[in-house]
Amino acid sequence: MNRHVLSILVNNQPSVLSRVVGLFSRRGYNISSLSVGVTEVEDKSRITIVVFCDDLECVQIMKQVEKLVDVIRIVELSQDRGVFRELALIKVNAPAEKRSEIISIVDIYRASIIDVATEALTIEITGNSRKIETFADLMEPYGVKEIVRTGITGLCRGNNAIKHIKENSY
Repeated sequence: MNRHVLSILVNNQPSVLSRVVGLFSRRGYNISSLSVGVTEVEDKSRITIVVFCDDLECVQIMKQVEKLVDVIRIVELSQDRGVFRELALIKVNAPAEKRSEIISIVDIYRASIIDVATEALTIEITGNSRKIETFADLMEPYGVKEIVRTGITGLCRGNNAIKHIKENSY
């Protein structure tokens, strides 16, 4: 099974997300990452879904998603065709004697400290999944209190925009 990142442009209507996700669950596919947000056009949203399946199964599910009401376009973003990012917030135990060590690691990873408490720091980090996982692993010895991740989001590389892509990407 391969990782497939699907970018879906939809009309921003109630229950569209439910219909799209329902299609995946009815076919027995587990969504490993889901990111949704309004686009530059207020009445359009973009859904980014990461799913692990065979290539042929991905083509079939893309064809089914494309048939749904309110789906404008669906494309698969491959590593060479897309740019991807994820955001994570990580709350770490940070007693005074360990703060400078933690801050050094935060600086190396170009992360940001967004909240400071007496015994904890909340760190924001953006990047690819591997960067976030590596950073979280480095924070483990200090004691990770909480982690929340947004899931992968992505765009087509270069001048292409999902609304202008004419050819089928599957």
